[in-house]
Amino acid sequence: MLLFSTGLSPQLVRQRGVGRVEIREGRRSDSAGFLRLVEGLARFEHLEPPSEAGRRRLLDDLFQRRRIHLFVAAEGKRLVGYALYFFSYSSFLAKPTLYIEDIFVVEERRGSGIGMGLFRRCAKTAVSEKCGRMEWAVLKWNGKAIGFYEGLGARRLGDWDVFRLDEVGIRKVSGR
Repeated sequence: MLLFSTGLSPQLVRQRGVGRVEIREGRRSDSAGFLRLVEGLARFEHLEPPSEAGRRRLLDDLFQRRRIHLFVAAEGKRLVGYALYFFSYSSFLAKPTLYIEDIFVVEERRGSGIGMGLFRRCAKTAVSEKCGRMEWAVLKWNGKAIGFYEGLGARRLGDWDVFRLDEVGIRKVSGR
């Protein structure tokens, strides 16, 4: 069973695979497991995981400053997936946008419905926050993820390219 915690009344949903998985808001006590999942995502995406200072900032932004939000998929005490999100804003819709920064499930639990559970929990939050959109980025080589999202009815924004300034670029533009 996949258990979706809404904070008020849990909802039971069938899950392919074994074990009981609860989709819930992340807690400070999840910190070590969450950071292990972030490392797993970094390996999957062939990127460097956050440094020790980066890990501290991540947890501070999550649990102290509350700049970002976290849902976890917990199988007992073991975390098997997570979704990290925050809100931006659409001036044209005049509504918030829920932006999913990360969604990740450990390899041995992929295909069991956990990713869908995390995504659905984000969608429910977007509805409750009266968001006009949900957005996220997918690496071009991640065909399984692209197929998953397109299967949900998501569409690629062909007219848009994502641009990014790193810290060096930000400082250069800011004059510092």
